[in-house]
Amino acid sequence: QAQLVESGGGLVQAGGSLRLSCAVSGDIFSFSAMGWYRQAPGKQRELVARINSLGRITYAESVSGRFTISRDNAKNTVYLQMYSLKPEDTAVYYCNAQRISDVYWGQGTQVTVSS
Repeated sequence: QAQLVESGGGLVQAGGSLRLSCAVSGDIFSFSAMGWYRQAPGKQRELVARINSLGRITYAESVSGRFTISRDNAKNTVYLQMYSLKPEDTAVYYCNAQRISDVYWGQGTQVTVSS
Protein backbone atom coordinates (compact mmCIF):
# COMPACT_ATOMS: atom_id res chain seq x y z
CA GLN A 1 0.00 0.00 0.00
CA ALA A 2 1.03 3.61 -0.51
CA GLN A 3 -0.47 6.97 0.27
CA LEU A 4 -0.04 10.02 -1.88
CA VAL A 5 -0.85 13.46 -0.52
CA GLU A 6 -0.96 16.42 -2.89
CA SER A 7 -0.66 20.07 -1.93
CA GLY A 8 -0.02 23.41 -3.57
CA GLY A 9 -3.14 23.97 -5.62
CA GLY A 10 -5.06 27.20 -5.60
CA LEU A 11 -6.34 30.15 -7.57
CA VAL A 12 -3.95 32.04 -9.81
CA GLN A 13 -4.26 34.56 -12.62
CA ALA A 14 -3.38 33.64 -16.18
CA GLY A 15 0.37 33.89 -16.67
CA GLY A 16 1.05 33.01 -13.05
CA SER A 17 2.85 30.07 -11.49
CA LEU A 18 2.14 27.32 -8.99
CA ARG A 19 4.08 24.39 -7.63
CA LEU A 20 2.31 21.19 -6.71
CA SER A 21 3.83 18.70 -4.30
CA CYS A 22 3.06 15.01 -3.84
CA ALA A 23 4.35 13.43 -0.65
CA VAL A 24 4.61 9.65 -0.91
CA SER A 25 4.54 7.19 1.95
CA GLY A 26 7.22 4.61 1.47
CA ASP A 27 10.35 4.48 -0.63
CA ILE A 28 9.99 6.47 -3.82
CA PHE A 29 12.39 4.05 -5.51
CA SER A 30 9.82 1.26 -5.11
CA PHE A 31 7.71 2.85 -7.84
CA SER A 32 8.40 2.23 -11.50
CA ALA A 33 6.93 5.60 -12.40
CA MET A 34 5.28 8.63 -10.86
CA GLY A 35 3.31 11.33 -12.50
CA TRP A 36 0.69 14.02 -12.52
CA TYR A 37 -2.69 13.77 -14.20
CA ARG A 38 -5.51 16.27 -14.38
CA GLN A 39 -9.23 16.21 -14.91
CA ALA A 40 -11.27 19.20 -15.96
CA PRO A 41 -15.07 19.29 -15.54
CA GLY A 42 -16.76 17.15 -18.17
CA LYS A 43 -13.46 15.79 -19.48
CA GLN A 44 -11.49 12.61 -19.05
CA ARG A 45 -8.47 12.43 -16.80
CA GLU A 46 -5.32 13.05 -18.81
CA LEU A 47 -1.61 12.67 -18.30
CA VAL A 48 0.24 15.91 -17.60
CA ALA A 49 3.76 14.71 -16.82
CA ARG A 50 5.44 11.46 -15.85
CA ILE A 51 8.87 10.45 -14.61
CA ASN A 52 10.01 6.84 -14.46
CA SER A 53 12.54 5.17 -12.20
CA LEU A 54 15.32 5.82 -14.72
CA GLY A 55 14.50 9.52 -14.75
CA ARG A 56 12.89 9.50 -18.18
CA ILE A 57 10.30 12.28 -18.40
CA THR A 58 7.21 12.60 -20.56
CA TYR A 59 5.03 15.71 -20.89
CA ALA A 60 1.68 16.28 -22.49
CA GLU A 61 2.09 18.45 -25.55
CA SER A 62 -0.21 21.08 -24.05
CA VAL A 63 2.15 21.70 -21.10
CA SER A 64 5.55 21.04 -22.65
CA GLY A 65 7.84 23.99 -22.09
CA ARG A 66 5.63 25.40 -19.31
CA PHE A 67 5.54 22.63 -16.71
CA THR A 68 8.42 20.77 -15.08
CA ILE A 69 8.18 17.51 -13.14
CA SER A 70 10.87 16.63 -10.64
CA ARG A 71 11.40 14.45 -7.62
CA ASP A 72 13.31 14.70 -4.36
CA ASN A 73 14.28 11.16 -3.46
CA ALA A 74 15.38 12.11 0.04
CA LYS A 75 11.97 13.62 0.79
CA ASN A 76 9.94 11.01 -1.12
CA THR A 77 8.24 13.88 -2.90
CA VAL A 78 7.36 14.60 -6.50
CA TYR A 79 6.79 18.14 -7.72
CA LEU A 80 5.06 19.78 -10.63
CA GLN A 81 6.25 23.30 -11.28
CA MET A 82 3.78 25.14 -13.48
CA TYR A 83 4.60 28.38 -15.26
CA SER A 84 2.66 30.57 -17.69
CA LEU A 85 -0.61 29.09 -16.54
CA LYS A 86 -3.62 29.37 -18.81
CA PRO A 87 -7.35 29.18 -18.04
CA GLU A 88 -7.41 25.83 -19.86
CA ASP A 89 -5.05 24.44 -17.22
CA THR A 90 -7.91 24.66 -14.72
CA ALA A 91 -8.55 21.17 -13.37
CA VAL A 92 -8.15 18.87 -10.41
CA TYR A 93 -4.58 17.62 -10.46
CA TYR A 94 -3.86 14.10 -9.23
CA CYS A 95 -0.60 12.51 -8.24
CA ASN A 96 -0.08 8.98 -9.53
CA ALA A 97 2.39 6.26 -8.57
CA GLN A 98 2.85 2.91 -10.24
CA ARG A 99 4.37 -0.37 -9.24
CA ILE A 100 4.38 -3.43 -11.48
CA SER A 101 0.99 -4.61 -10.31
CA ASP A 102 -0.48 -1.62 -8.50
CA VAL A 103 -1.50 1.94 -9.24
CA TYR A 104 -2.01 4.57 -6.57
CA TRP A 105 -3.74 7.95 -6.69
CA GLY A 106 -3.78 10.96 -4.44
CA GLN A 107 -6.96 12.74 -3.46
CA GLY A 108 -6.40 15.57 -5.93
CA THR A 109 -5.76 19.28 -5.60
CA GLN A 110 -7.73 21.99 -7.41
CA VAL A 111 -5.93 24.40 -9.71
CA THR A 112 -7.98 27.31 -11.00
CA VAL A 113 -6.57 29.80 -13.48
CA SER A 114 -8.56 32.98 -13.97
CA SER A 115 -8.42 34.98 -17.18
